[in-house]
Formats: sequence, structure tokens, C-alpha cells
Amino acid sequence: MWTKWLGTLLLASSALSAFAQSVAPPAPADVLAVPEPLRQQFREQVLERARAPSARLERMVDFLFSPQGLGMRYEPDANHTVAEAYATRQANCMSFTLLTVALAREAGLDAYAQQVDETLAWRQDHNTLYRTQHVNAGVRIRERKFTVDVAWNEVITRRPPEPIRDDRLVAHYYNNRAAQLLEQGALAAALRHAEIALTLDPDYATTWSNTGVMYLRDGDEARAEQAYRHALALDHDNPGALFNLVAFYQRAGDTDAARPLQKRLDAVQARDPFHHFLLAAGFERDGDLERAAGHYRKAIQLYDGEHRFHFGLARVYFQQGDHRRASRELARARELSQGDTRALYQAKLDTLRRQGH
Repeated sequence: MWTKWLGTLLLASSALSAFAQSVAPPAPADVLAVPEPLRQQFREQVLERARAPSARLERMVDFLFSPQGLGMRYEPDANHTVAEAYATRQANCMSFTLLTVALAREAGLDAYAQQVDETLAWRQDHNTLYRTQHVNAGVRIRERKFTVDVAWNEVITRRPPEPIRDDRLVAHYYNNRAAQLLEQGALAAALRHAEIALTLDPDYATTWSNTGVMYLRDGDEARAEQAYRHALALDHDNPGALFNLVAFYQRAGDTDAARPLQKRLDAVQARDPFHHFLLAAGFERDGDLERAAGHYRKAIQLYDGEHRFHFGLARVYFQQGDHRRASRELARARELSQGDTRALYQAKLDTLRRQGH
């Protein structure tokens, strides 16, 4: 799963079911706990068949995905503990990370979670805008470091992952569950999960910002503002907290308070290649090719190493009839990609070159 920050757009009341409101969070110690049937199966299929650390890691990954092992399936909404992931055979990126870290430690490996703060993944659901951060599992064997990531080919990021403590990993689980429960209209349950996340990891700005959204949904404007302000005290340029606090003051008609925060948010977004990529895609979709090209070029200027940025610019140049520059950007996209994606870019490049002749 991807740890989320929430940006409030418009707030609307929603009907809450008694079942949703009664969702009880698990105890923090239970989130990473390995149930005994899973421990026994793992021992038989992995530990008893491999002794060397590298062999255990390789067999563990196969155990996770093969039908003879767990046969895990990726489900984006499967915010599960290790025990729930085992019971359902479903997990998202967050749950895969929990499961991988827990099993790697069962195998005697030095395993830990990793966080990628700057990723590109946005979505909007009804009244709430979500931007996501990514987690995966790291394993250290002597001097070598390995990453186990079920979404490695779907994540756009410009910085390597950073190891995080278990407290933050487990806090991310509660934060994700809180966001999911908020989507389902289970506000009271969402707040219970969010407050556990804050207790586990009180120094993480994104959780404070997210909890502020929930306080606002609950009608507690004072606590919402406090939470947003606290998030910014922890992280001066936190985009989620800036976005939320600007919206908060604008909705209250307090333009004097919103104005300096909007300037800070504009400055943060101006140096964010992902922001420019999203703007470019929107302008391209609307047929404004000049502005689309400008924002694709800005995204590339800020981060040249992402093939999708170059492919987007190639599409715009092609629509503008500039085949020479389209070919150049396609060639760069191909250089930065691999596997099936590289082959796809090569095929498009070959077609474009034939058309040029």
C-alpha cells in the first residue's frame, strides 16, 4: 500500500453505518504478528529447505507468490495485518511490506521497511484528494542490500527509499486504515485509527495533516487547524498540510491567513516535477498542447530520469506535427526504460521514423 496524505476539497456529510462505526483497530503488537499456521508452513517450505541467507530470501519471495506457497494476490484496498493477509491471501503494498518484513525476520534475515516520500500517485474520490507515498521491504545480507517491492514498475520516484523504524511502519498501517475508513464514511473508526498512528509516531507530519482532515469532517475546526499547524511545525513545506490549511482559511474567508501559505505551497509545487507532470497531462487531455509541452519540459528539467515524462512530451510534439522532436523524446524514454516498456517505445519510435520517411 501507499501511505496517504489527504487534501480536503469539499466536505459533505455522509450516512454512517453502525457496523462501520464499530470497526475496532487491532493492537499495535498484532499488526506484524505471524500466526502459528503461517509460521509452520513457512518453516516447512522455506526454512527447512534453505540454510544460506540468500537462498532463504529467494525461496521466501517464491513462497509469497507461488500457488504452492501463499499465492498472494495484490489488491489495492487490502489494508491487512500479517494475519489478515495470510487468511485472505490478499494484500496491498503496505500489507506486502508487513508480510515480507515479518517472514524475513522469521528466516533470521535483517529486514526492515523502507519509505519513498516523493512518488507520483494521485487520485480523487468524491470530496477528497489523495496523494500517496510508497513503502516496501528492505533486506540486508552482509554488505548487500535487497529491496522486495510488489509495485516497483508502477511507482514513479526520484529518490531511493529510506529505512524506517517499525513504529513508523505500523503507524502507516493505521494511517492507511484511517483513510480507508474515512472513504467508507466510518469517521469515528477512522479517528480511532489515526490517533493510534499519532501515538506510535508523533513526529510524522503527514499523519497530523490527515488527522486534521478527519477532525474537520467531525466538525472540530479548532482541532483541525491545530493539527495542520502542528504538521507544518514538523515539516515546514509539507504539501498536504499546506494544501489543507490554505483550503481551511479560504473556506473561512480568511484571505490574509491563506495568502502566505499559498505562496509557500506554490513554491513547493514549482519545484515538484510530479506536480508539473500532472499539470501537463491535464493540459494535454484538454487539448492545450503549448501549456502541456511547457509543463512536461519543466518536469524533465527538474528530473530528467523518468521515462514517462519524456513519453508525454513526445506525444505532445507528435500531436503538434513536430516528428523530429517527438523522435528525440521517444528515444530518451526508451533509454530510461527497460523490458516490455522499452520494447513498446522502440516500436513506436520505429513507426514514427517510417512515417518521417
